[in-house]
Amino acid sequence: MPPYFHHVSVPRPPGAASAELARRFYCDIIGLREIPVPSTLTASDLVWFAVGERELHLYAEPQSTGQGRHFCLHVDDQAALREQLISAGYPCGDTIPIPGRPRFFTTDPFGNSIEITTFTNQ
Repeated sequence: MPPYFHHVSVPRPPGAASAELARRFYCDIIGLREIPVPSTLTASDLVWFAVGERELHLYAEPQSTGQGRHFCLHVDDQAALREQLISAGYPCGDTIPIPGRPRFFTTDPFGNSIEITTFTNQ
């Protein structure tokens, strides 16, 4: 079997308030499901989410500098998610088009860039 991504890890500020903000954004707005962090890592200030068969891990980091870093989520209804993000106060911006793959960018509450796409030629 060829290699594949198992998870993506992105930073967030340390602390319980940041973890709760992550839950509200990724569960309530994006629609992901929180998954348990392994018991051996519970002291590490992590929040994990299921993304289909893959995972998104948010770890605590006091200050992040990852310019250009992003991850991409494929969604079925890009327009509906865009509207939901804008209604929740998260700006959405268009970018250079890719044929068969309309997309836009937003950011999570911690400044991590997220590309949102729908593949139209599958």
